[in-house]
Amino acid sequence: MSEVQVPGRVPSPLVEVADGRFARHGVRLLLKRDDLIHPALVGNKWRKLAPSLRAAAGRPLVTFGGAWSNHLRATAAAGRLLGSRTVGIVRGDELAGRELNASLARCVADGMRLCFVDRASYRRKAEPAVLERLLREAGAPPDAFVVPEGGSNALAVRGCVALGEELRGRADVAAVACGTGGTLAGLAAGLGPGQRAVGVAVLKGGLLAEEVRRLQEEAFGGPRGRWEMENRFHGGGFARVPAGLEAFARDFEDRHGLAVERLYVAKLLSALTALAEEGAFPPGTRLAAVITGRPFPEE
Repeated sequence: MSEVQVPGRVPSPLVEVADGRFARHGVRLLLKRDDLIHPALVGNKWRKLAPSLRAAAGRPLVTFGGAWSNHLRATAAAGRLLGSRTVGIVRGDELAGRELNASLARCVADGMRLCFVDRASYRRKAEPAVLERLLREAGAPPDAFVVPEGGSNALAVRGCVALGEELRGRADVAAVACGTGGTLAGLAAGLGPGQRAVGVAVLKGGLLAEEVRRLQEEAFGGPRGRWEMENRFHGGGFARVPAGLEAFARDFEDRHGLAVERLYVAKLLSALTALAEEGAFPPGTRLAAVITGRPFPEE
C-alpha cells in the first residue's frame, strides 16, 4: 500500500465565532474544525495515523490505549476502512471478561482484536522485553506495525506539520489539547515566523513538555517553532470532567451550536477562556483553537 486510501477534508475549515469573553479583551476566536476531516477518523487522529498507515503498507497494526481511548477507536476504524488487521492492547486486565464499554465495543465492531494487560506491564510497554511479551500475549503477527499510545511517533509529528502550515498567516496563536504531545510538536513546526503554539495538557503530571521536546528531536533532529505548555487545566486528570467543566461545555454548545467533546476539546476551550481573562493574549490576537474531535458516542 503506497498511499492511504482514506478520503479526508484537508485543509479543514477555519471559522471565526463571536464570543464576548474573548472580544472584550480584543481577541478574535477562530475554530480550526479538524473534527470535520473524516467521519470515522476525526481530527488529529487522521493527521497522526495517515503516515503510520502509509508506512505499514498493509501490515497488521498493533497499538495501545485505555478503555476510552480515541486513538484505539480511530485505529480500529482505519483498519476497517483499509482492510487491515488491528490489535489493541488495553490498559487494565481487570476489564477482561467485563461487558465492553461503548468505545471498546466500537473497536470490536470495526474488527479490532483486544488484549487486556495489567497496569504495571502497560506502564513498562516501552521496554523492549516487556513490549515483546505484550505483543506475543496479544497474538500479534511477526510482521505487525506497532503504533505507540496516542499515535505519537515521529511519523505522526511530521504528519501534523500540515496543521500548522494551514494556519500560516491566518492566526497569531494556535492552541490544541494535548494527551501525548505529538500534535503540538507537529503544529508548532508547521507555523510560520511570528506565530506560536499553545498546548493544553489534559492529564496531570507536568511531563508533556519534555515529551514534546523528545518528539521534535525524533522527528526533526531538534526543536522547531515557538510553543508552550499549559498544565493548569486538566480538570483533575485524564477522563475527569468536573461539574464546572461540564457546565462550561454546555454553555459553549448553546452559544455556538458546536458539540463539544469533553475529554480534550472542553478543556482546551475552557483554558483559552481563562487565559484570555488573565490577559495572556494581547489585543488584536487571532486565536485559533484546534477542534480535534467530537463527543462519543455520536448521535
